[in-house]
Amino acid sequence: MRKYTFSKSERLKSTKTIEQLFKKGNSFAKYPLRLVWLKQEGELDAQVQVTFSVPKKKFKKAVDRNRIKRQMREVWRLNKHQLYEQLPKQSFAFMFIYTAKEPFPYLELEKSMKKIIHKFVKMSANG
Repeated sequence: MRKYTFSKSERLKSTKTIEQLFKKGNSFAKYPLRLVWLKQEGELDAQVQVTFSVPKKKFKKAVDRNRIKRQMREVWRLNKHQLYEQLPKQSFAFMFIYTAKEPFPYLELEKSMKKIIHKFVKMSANG
């Protein structure tokens, strides 16, 4: 049985790691999401640590930003198993950035997230 959880150990909160993501990380986008990722060194609690970002410049109201982040977390929680099943035994730091100027329906976010996960699996399998 699969556990659809998003535990505390899976959340990326380290400011150092987030800074490293922007300095050394790789990225690609599937509109309206962009994935910035970095291979982690050393032992981590979770195989993938994730954080989500919605720009204040595009969404002035915190209510809107929080809703989009909540939807992104939910989409990740329900679809991350596709990544874990095929990921090599390495640790990664992920940051999902919302790039659209308007809120997208949940199903569109889910489609984009699935495409990103699929592309990442293909990339990590190729080296």
